[in-house]
Amino acid sequence: MKNLEQRIIEDGVVINNDILKVDSFINHQIDVALVRDIAKDITKEFASFGVNKILTIETSGIAFAYAVAEEMGNLPLVFAKKSKSATVGNDVYTAEVKSFTRNIVSKITVANKYLKPSDTVLIVDDFLAEGNASIGLIDLCKQAGTKVVGVAVAIEKGFQGGRNRLEALGLKVYSAADVKAFVDNKPVF
Repeated sequence: MKNLEQRIIEDGVVINNDILKVDSFINHQIDVALVRDIAKDITKEFASFGVNKILTIETSGIAFAYAVAEEMGNLPLVFAKKSKSATVGNDVYTAEVKSFTRNIVSKITVANKYLKPSDTVLIVDDFLAEGNASIGLIDLCKQAGTKVVGVAVAIEKGFQGGRNRLEALGLKVYSAADVKAFVDNKPVF
């Protein structure tokens, strides 16, 4: 999406040719119109896949996942929690996920009742770097016997290998903007 790429160029900040900070429009303050446009693009890409549930991980992916769930016909949206809640109980699927930007490992959980073998899931997130969050969500779906048809993200850092890991699993991967590299702290698409 050219408008997302332009926004990244204008308002994104690259830190040490490694991290892309887009908190002014993606994951701290959210440009709702831009998220809606991204959701429309994602919906076009996955309209024929029989998706009946959207899955993401808290927190930054929720806005995108919500917009996609709504755009795809008000599908149920499930998000994996990064911390255990007393209200969730013990009937959960769990996986470990390493955060690229925070360099920590989190245990994620989804209550068993929200992922079923009859579900066809699309994973939606704000970023794809190494693919760790998506791999963790796929693990949860495997535990549940849930079918995953693809992963859709707003921004991909294509040079970090996440797409290759996901496509090797037979999944369709879509990104609204694919950053191929950072050169002198500037994104190259």
